[in-house]
Amino acid sequence: MEDQSPKPIRCKAAAVCRAAGEPLTVEEVVVDPPKAYEIRIKIICTSLCHTDITFWQAKVAPVFPRILGHEAYGVVESVGEHVEGFAAGDAVVPTFLGQCDGCASCASEQNNLCAAVPFVIGPGMRRDGTTRFRDAQGNPLHDLLAVSSFSEYTVVDVNQVVKIGPDVPPKLACLLSCGASTGVGAAWRLAKVEPGSSVAIFGLGSVGLAVAQGAKMCGASKIIGVDLNPDKQEIGRSFGVTDFVNPSQLGKNSVREAILEMTGGGVDYSFECIGVSSVMTDAFRSTKMGKGKTIVLGLGKDTDQLCLPSLELLFGRCVMGSLFGGTKPKTDIPILAEKCMNGELELDGLVTHEVGLPEINTAFDLLMQGKSLRCIVWMDKDK
Repeated sequence: MEDQSPKPIRCKAAAVCRAAGEPLTVEEVVVDPPKAYEIRIKIICTSLCHTDITFWQAKVAPVFPRILGHEAYGVVESVGEHVEGFAAGDAVVPTFLGQCDGCASCASEQNNLCAAVPFVIGPGMRRDGTTRFRDAQGNPLHDLLAVSSFSEYTVVDVNQVVKIGPDVPPKLACLLSCGASTGVGAAWRLAKVEPGSSVAIFGLGSVGLAVAQGAKMCGASKIIGVDLNPDKQEIGRSFGVTDFVNPSQLGKNSVREAILEMTGGGVDYSFECIGVSSVMTDAFRSTKMGKGKTIVLGLGKDTDQLCLPSLELLFGRCVMGSLFGGTKPKTDIPILAEKCMNGELELDGLVTHEVGLPEINTAFDLLMQGKSLRCIVWMDKDK
């Protein structure tokens, strides 16, 4: 009887990062079959996130050569042993965070860090630490966050795959696999922004703008955007930002002073979406005494230290860190997709550019130059 198990796929195109900060090279690679509890996905489209930039610049876990990318949409190509609930042809999104629905963390409403297959920053599949990629010469290629979506095919743990309705547009599904869910979730799930409250968002990139949409959805009455780019004032308004602060235009005043004056004592919630420790401090000090919450979403260097006035912590303020905005991928991504489809959330404006995989370095240039929010990278450049 012929062996029907999945075989290695010689993938015609994957964008490989061979050295920190160097242009990616589009190469032929071999993608191994999925092992037990794994799914091999045919990627339809992916997008570039600032987290990819951070790893590309080797600010965190500098391991090369590797295939970057973690925000994507695709269809199931094959499944490994013990995979239930998925079949070839299913529309899915991979996520860097897992959800097993069997551990204490997944059962808790207060925790989205699955304990069964824990999140790790370093490369390697999370069950055995090995890679499923090889270059044309047979040399191993490292993955990124156990996703690596800058490839026509990838292999992802079943806990990191979310089934999506076939009516959800690929570009929207792609956004929800990371940045958009992180931003909306930070306001909706983690901070639990209350109706009539005030919000400050430090950094109006894709995640910050998604925070604005989440805060608007929750009923916040004042949403202050903080950004050095004056163009973000108009862009932010389209996502729900009601007020804008450009730190370069404040003269001798600080951002904190400006926000305290605008709100009569500080915001109820602040969100740091840049990854700079000094901005995290500004975000914290811009919140209201007695109740202010600061949510840190930005990823900086792993050596960065956050310094806060200890006395001010005693006055009822708090700081919360977050991966994926506090959302649980398998539970919340379908909910967010439905909210987008019925008009409660408007995220289409995050997509500013689209390219084919051979032009992926253009996507890097656009993001590095501040000219794009999200650039969709299509595996089929004719899409």
